[in-house]
Amino acid sequence: QVQLVESGGALVQPGGSLRLSCVASGSRFSSYTMAWYRQAPGKQRELVAFITSGGSTNYADSVKGRFTISRDNAKNTLYLQMNSLKPEDTAVYYCNAVLVDWSFWGQGTQVTVSS
Repeated sequence: QVQLVESGGALVQPGGSLRLSCVASGSRFSSYTMAWYRQAPGKQRELVAFITSGGSTNYADSVKGRFTISRDNAKNTLYLQMNSLKPEDTAVYYCNAVLVDWSFWGQGTQVTVSS
């Protein structure tokens, strides 16, 4: 069992920046593919970005060039740097860890982009 705890969500103005963090329990963090998902009210959860154990990354088209996913295996921590935020980025952001057939989720952190 892996516990994931997200933090860093907040209310921010359009054009602003935020950095989300996700701390994972356990000793196998470096082996997981890690991802950020988000879910806006009334919409399905969608993949924002993921990073493999080898450091390869992939982004949703809607966030390319604005968001950066990274990981610090020494700290068991996943990050999402979000720049040039837009109102349509408003959502609950979830951290996800995958290893073979296992998938774990955090409780989510709220990001609201509004003036």
